[in-house]
Amino acid sequence: MISLTLYTTLGCHLCTQVEALLSALANQPVALKRVEISEHAALLERYGELIPVVVDSQGRELTRGFEVARMSDWLGERGWLDEHALASLMSPEDSPPKGMRLHNGRRFLG
Repeated sequence: MISLTLYTTLGCHLCTQVEALLSALANQPVALKRVEISEHAALLERYGELIPVVVDSQGRELTRGFEVARMSDWLGERGWLDEHALASLMSPEDSPPKGMRLHNGRRFLG
């Protein structure tokens, strides 16, 4: 099971998108600890314009994770990406170029 923290706020539609993408792209079940940033001044200041923010157990953050490419790269770096699910979500024009490989979250051709 993947344990993550999601910094969110009430009515955040992008947060809902992130949760759906996590469920669709992760290669194992995801346990989300949701943290309401509006209840903490420091969190509101830090994440107010960045939510949704997903954080792994090492404290590494993902902002703008509602984008399929960003979410898949972040999950892939941790060994949590379901490649088959990613392929089914991507349209042909979104597909990575043939011969593309990921290394440290960056894409390389060749």
